[in-house]
Amino acid sequence: MVESLGGVGAAFISLYEGAIGALPIWAQNFLNLFFWSLLVVVYAIFIWKFYRWIAKKDVLQLNLSRFNRSEHSVIGKIFGAAIYFVEYLVILPFVVFLWFGIFTIFLMLLTSDLPLETVLVVSVTVVAAIRMTSYYKEDLARDLAKTIPLTLLAVAVTQGLFDFGKVLEQISFLPGLFSDIWTYLIFIVIVEFLLRVLDIIFVAFDLYDDKEVKED
Repeated sequence: MVESLGGVGAAFISLYEGAIGALPIWAQNFLNLFFWSLLVVVYAIFIWKFYRWIAKKDVLQLNLSRFNRSEHSVIGKIFGAAIYFVEYLVILPFVVFLWFGIFTIFLMLLTSDLPLETVLVVSVTVVAAIRMTSYYKEDLARDLAKTIPLTLLAVAVTQGLFDFGKVLEQISFLPGLFSDIWTYLIFIVIVEFLLRVLDIIFVAFDLYDDKEVKED
């Protein structure tokens, strides 16, 4: 499947280069600027729409506990624990991972000089930092989720954003993303699991500052 995606990407790049190469220089520059502007706009909208969401400690609002209608106390507790596990330790990491995947693709396109491995490391580090701080202070996590991606955008712009040839080269590397990304999925799952365990311990032993909890 990865090889077929690579073939499609190479065909797209060849088609685009052939089409734009037939245009006058001014038209080529216009299209490049237009596509870059569109990419920046889409990236900014993505960050603006989702930075508050990824910064929440409880990202999901599924409330699966409503399906626990068992009247038996022991069965109810077991079923409740199973629901908690599915909602916060299975579904939540994959939802966070989806945000990580989209963020990684944007970074690949915007930071065309960086190798794929570096982009993945930067992306997963940002996501992990946001998730960790969300358990401490959601306001801080929101600031990270908004400021860091926009700062990366500013750095990309100042380091020669308008090299469309390098972007096309990055697109050709996208199939390789699928073979390298599973390690980072496991990392996100483990981080979210540890954060949830620590959260349960803090709640069980009443270690949270009541004032901070009310403010959040």
